[in-house]
Amino acid sequence: MSKMLVVAFAVGAVVFLVLDALWLGVVGRGLYQREIGALLLERPNFGAAAVFYVLYLAAMTYFCVMPGLAEASAARALINGVLFGAIAYATYDLTNLATLKGWSTTVVVIDIAWGAFATAAASAAAVAVPMRFVS
Repeated sequence: MSKMLVVAFAVGAVVFLVLDALWLGVVGRGLYQREIGALLLERPNFGAAAVFYVLYLAAMTYFCVMPGLAEASAARALINGVLFGAIAYATYDLTNLATLKGWSTTVVVIDIAWGAFATAAASAAAVAVPMRFVS
């Protein structure tokens, strides 16, 4: 694996994880409590979360970051990130809306927007940083 791809994966992972930690732990915490609090565990299942993040970051790298690196374009990674993030988060949220009692349409809309934003930002950074600093 090339040095650029390793750095890109690391940058994308850090950006996505920091953004998601801020979202889940600070910004969106009240929203989730208010909208779906009865469905939430007292303590998250960190094992399941770790598996999600590994799989999601690998897929984000493949579908968003690698095309951006191939074109030397953070804009390509950003566009792919918006689409990939929106589709991935829509899959989760719309499936929950279709199958769970009490799933919030407010959460659906906000989560899809969040997934699009966070994945786009992480993907663009994952291309821009190594293009600038890795030879």
